[in-house]
Amino acid sequence: MARHPLLVAITPVAEALGATVVGAQSMKPDDIPLHWEGELVGALRLPDLHGALARMIAAVEKELGAPLGELSRVRKQEAVARLNDRGAFKIRKAVEDVADVMGVSRFTIYNYLNATDA
Repeated sequence: MARHPLLVAITPVAEALGATVVGAQSMKPDDIPLHWEGELVGALRLPDLHGALARMIAAVEKELGAPLGELSRVRKQEAVARLNDRGAFKIRKAVEDVADVMGVSRFTIYNYLNATDA
């Protein structure tokens, strides 16, 4: 059976968010219903918080075209700004985890964060 055009169109957005598009028959109570011209055609299933930071890091790496640890200083600052814009640093121990991935100290991450606030 062919997928509804709305489900096809929203799939890249869902993937970028770490979400899943499901058919109407697979919908669960916590899913976000997707209606097309009054008809329920599917749902958006948001990811749980487990793994949220890893998904954000992967998205930024994809956007910047390289693993965070291989980026230049300027690009690392940009990555930290993007992660901050997405709320990554509200996650417990995110500063430490991002610092490990980048191969820098926590102090460096805090300096990058302070630079974006200036």
